[in-house]
Amino acid sequence: MKLTFKQIAAATLFVAAGAAQAASVTINVGGSWNGLTATGSATLSFSADLLGALDTGKIALANYGAAVSNITKDTDGYYVSASAAAPGTAITFDDTTLNVLGVATTGGMTLTAPVVKSVSSGGSLTVTDLSANLTNNTIYATIIGGNGVGTITNFALWNFATLTGGTTIAGPGTYNNSITGLSLTTDGFNKFSQALGLLSLGKAAMQGITDYGTISSTIVATAVPEPSTYALMGLGLIGVAVAKRRRAA
Repeated sequence: MKLTFKQIAAATLFVAAGAAQAASVTINVGGSWNGLTATGSATLSFSADLLGALDTGKIALANYGAAVSNITKDTDGYYVSASAAAPGTAITFDDTTLNVLGVATTGGMTLTAPVVKSVSSGGSLTVTDLSANLTNNTIYATIIGGNGVGTITNFALWNFATLTGGTTIAGPGTYNNSITGLSLTTDGFNKFSQALGLLSLGKAAMQGITDYGTISSTIVATAVPEPSTYALMGLGLIGVAVAKRRRAA
């Protein structure tokens, strides 16, 4: 019996580790693996509680980077909804089960807080480049904050409660999933408060939020044509060119 390279490699890893451990594979946008290429996007939608806290601090929202924001207010200037849709940059999944382990995006949103008595001394916070780790229920981000926060990459900003939808790449197709029950980590709350200059009432408004929103993502897996397909396409184009020359002659 002949073993394939993949089987030999898997057996070697098993012996070295002393137990079977799954390997993770990351596909960057534009790249491919095992005959598949993947693209995707994710949309962060703010909860009503978060919008209420933003109203308390008169915090303004603005698009950042490659994300596209959708912000609506009522006639009195209060937030009705706010979301940011960001293109995907990479998808990580289990090499054996094909379960999605993580999704990374680029772009986000900037929050700017004015000086409001007992609410905020003023500041700003940009949340961008979200990366969802589906194995530890954590959302990481790059944050860029005022008031001495600076730029922090791969920052554990939120934990999430539930994940639903298609999380196994079974082949070409479209897979939709939803992350709900976002809650700030302890470090996330501290950096959020520092960057926006939150005072007693501002912190109280943020502490009263039990759900910051949802993240809905779409992954599109597409089959990559075999080399023979490209060869046939090339021969077809050559044939068309030759036919045109003969007609011209």
